[in-house]
Amino acid sequence: MPEILVLYYSRYGAVADMANHIARGIARVDGVQARLRTVPEVAPSTQVAAPAVPPDGAPYVTLDDLTECIGLALGSPTRFGNMAAALKHFLDSTGALWISGALVGKPAAVFTSSSSAHGGQETTLTSMILPLLHHGMVIVGVPYTERALMRTRSGGTPYGPSHVAGEDSKLPLSDDEKTLCQALGTRLARTALALQNKNNGQD
Repeated sequence: MPEILVLYYSRYGAVADMANHIARGIARVDGVQARLRTVPEVAPSTQVAAPAVPPDGAPYVTLDDLTECIGLALGSPTRFGNMAAALKHFLDSTGALWISGALVGKPAAVFTSSSSAHGGQETTLTSMILPLLHHGMVIVGVPYTERALMRTRSGGTPYGPSHVAGEDSKLPLSDDEKTLCQALGTRLARTALALQNKNNGQD
């Protein structure tokens, strides 16, 4: 069965929770399923950042995960209005896929979490979109036909779902944040299948 890669880095669990809700949205679409993956911590060469296999949660991503899947949802917490170094480090390793054009035409979406409502969510989302555009991917956002986008008092942007985690990073996802994550997963899955069928001459 075709798969959508849901790739994320999560420090305190909020982005991982968002990834799981996006996977739920993907599961609503017949004929496609989610593949959850994460990235290891990065550290100076004088330190060991992470074990070779994560002790729990999703496995670490490989380049094969990107080439095998028909779409991508990419998630990161905000780091001064930018994606986290661990996720950027992995994306910087995808040069061979860029040269070969392996990701051209695949749909992609982004999601994020920050401690405060104005913690750089939208700039973080756009920082993740930039390398995806260089790969020739088709960006999928959240349209305003999703009513939760207009009524939310927590996270949520048209660039992709977002979450406000609070000063201690412990606030759970709000109902609107969950709704937007699931809506994005469903939209991404439908787009990926439509593009795959078109490329296979089934339109």
